[in-house]
Order: sequence, then structure tokens, then C-alpha cells
Amino acid sequence: LAVLVLVTLLSPSLACPSPCSCSTKKNGRLLAECAYRELRDVPRGLSPNVTILTLSANRLGRLGRASLAEVPELQSLWLGYNHIAAVEPGAFAALRQLRNLDLSHNRLAEFPWQDLRNLSALQILKLSNNRLGSLPAGALLGLRELRSLWLNDNELTTLARGTFEALPALAQLQLFHNPFNCSCKLFWLKEWAHGTSVVLSRAGSTLCAAPARLRGRAVTELPGSLCVAPSAQLTYLSSPAKAGPKDGLTLSLHCSVAGSPPPEIRWQIRTARGRVDIPGPTVARDGGAKAGRQRFLAFKNGTMAIADFGKDDEGTYTCVAVNDVGTRDVSVSVALAGSELPGEELPRDDPQPGGHSCAKDRPLEPPGMGEKLLIVYHVPRQVRSAAGSREFRLGILLAALGPLL
Repeated sequence: LAVLVLVTLLSPSLACPSPCSCSTKKNGRLLAECAYRELRDVPRGLSPNVTILTLSANRLGRLGRASLAEVPELQSLWLGYNHIAAVEPGAFAALRQLRNLDLSHNRLAEFPWQDLRNLSALQILKLSNNRLGSLPAGALLGLRELRSLWLNDNELTTLARGTFEALPALAQLQLFHNPFNCSCKLFWLKEWAHGTSVVLSRAGSTLCAAPARLRGRAVTELPGSLCVAPSAQLTYLSSPAKAGPKDGLTLSLHCSVAGSPPPEIRWQIRTARGRVDIPGPTVARDGGAKAGRQRFLAFKNGTMAIADFGKDDEGTYTCVAVNDVGTRDVSVSVALAGSELPGEELPRDDPQPGGHSCAKDRPLEPPGMGEKLLIVYHVPRQVRSAAGSREFRLGILLAALGPLL
């Protein structure tokens, strides 16, 4: 019997470093209890089948990449109330069975978020009472089993839109005692909090620290009038170009936007020659075109001008309005038509039943009405001259794309 006891104690399955005490729970899990031992490093010699490791209330200062290599089957890891200021990337990456991770009450200003991609079984993540200043967009992707997330008492000033939408099992979230900057970039959090079943613990203590006019106000109670998603509307105008050898026309599209804060205007152009993305004005304040942007002239006021508009410029022109609350876009497909007898081709009425009359400077329909088709009729100068007393002008037709087109 004594020999059997000795063999059992020396068995690798029960290997236990001297600072710790190890035991088998009723459910068969092996517990290594190493809390309150004044440890400065993760002890070596732990059994590889330890599933619960308690290292709380020690003096650990950092976790190296190999600190937990001996315990790949960990399901619970408790590291709270230490002095951990650094975690080397890869320290948790191999713990694929980990369900509970507690790093609260440490000194972490950064965290190896990429390690979480391997922890698909994680259910509880405690990072409260640290010094975290940011949570990267996508940091929590893949944590489909995560039920409880503690981020309170850190230094978070903002959160990327949709941070918690990738957590289908999330039931409890703690964000209180962070110095949030309640700009419109954070407005999404209010809307999410009001529409989710997740319990936002101590929501009344999740407060704005800035700007000054909102200091002390709960993030979930931000005034809706301060942040308004963009709206956008396109109008159009064509006019003959100045006299020149090409005798062309200039097509102008004007994008009127509204929202709070004022939206930025971007353009996306798709033609047979390819796609062009214009992230902002291409015309400098002095009126000159910026280098490499002479073809499409985008002005700060939302106007897009295409001089000498030709067949190669046919395509889809999209105005995108962007602010901190959201994005809105409106598009028009532009085609060019011409004729030696343009008077016979210029339509007098909108061909769509119940449609609107053709008129310059008229807005496109609100979003949701379908993509629009703008047909520009261009009458070359020599044709206009040959027509004698007959007068022909540029015509513009706007019609919704549909079965008739």
C-alpha cells in the first residue's frame, strides 16, 4: 500500500511545484493552487493536465511567451491582483480550452489581443482595473462563447463601432469608470445599449469625461440631437463647354449633404476605364486642380465637374457622405446620347408611367427608389448650325432603371 501511495504521489499527472498545492476536484479536474505565495514568476514543474491554475495575489510582473507552456489543457486561469505590466504575444495563444481568464487588478496598458483569436471557448474575460487605453477594432472577433466581459476601471476613451456585435453569447458587460470622450464616434454605444439584451452593469456610472459640456453624463443618455447620421441628395446640370476644338459639354453633379457633425463628401466613379475613388476635394483653395486629379474636379462644396464629357465617362457616379455616426450614399448612372436629328430624340416627358418631368437642377429621388439613369443628349455645334432657325438644346432625362430600360 505504501508503494502504491508513493507511486501515485510521484506520478506526472500529479506533479506539483513546492510553492503550490495541487488536488483533484470531484469533476476530475486537476487544481493547482498557487495564490498568495509572493511569487514573481509562474512556477515551473506544473503537471501538463492541470485544468485550473490560481496565481492570484502574487508579485508577477510579466508573462513571457513560454510562461504557460507546461499547462496546455488549462480551462481556468486566475491572475488577478498581481503587478503584471506586460504580456508577451503568444502567452495565451496555445490555451485553446481556456474558458475563464482573469487579469483584473494589474498594470496592463497593452494586451496581446491577437491571442484571443485562438480562444474560441472563452466564456469569462476580466481585464478590469488595469491601464488599457484602447480596444482595437476586431479585438474580440471569434469569441462566440464569451458571456461576461469586464473592462471597467481602465483608461478607455472610445470604442470602435460594432465592438460587441461579434459576441452572440454576451450577457454581461462592465464599462464603468472609464474616461470616455463622448464625441459622435461613441454615439453608437448608446444606440447599441438601448437595443441589446446584454446587461450593462452600472450603466449610470459609465460616464463621459469629455467634452466639457457632457462631462458627468451617462454614455447611455447622450442627447440624440448632437449626432445625426448623414443624408445625401444629388442634383445635376449640364452646359456647353467653352468654345474649343472638342466642342464638348461639362457635366456637373452636386451632392448636398446634411448631418451632425457635418459629413465629409467622397466620390466613387465606375466607368469602362475602371474605378476611381476620390476621398476629398481635388480642387485646391486657389481653384487649381491638384496633381493627378485634372479629369474629375471635386469641389469642397460637393460639386463634381467633368469637362468634355464623352462616351468614356459613362458609368455610375456615387456620392458618399460620411460622419462619425454613419454613412449614406446616392448614385446615378450617366449615359451619353447624340443624334444628327436630336429634335426627334429629345423626349418631352418622362417615359416612366407616373414619372416626373425632365428638368435641370432637379434632385434625384430619395434613397430606396432604385438606381437612377441620367441620359445626357449632346448636340454637336455643327449640327446646331446646320439646323438654321431651328434651336436645339441639351436635354437631360432622369429615369429609374426598370423593365422599360
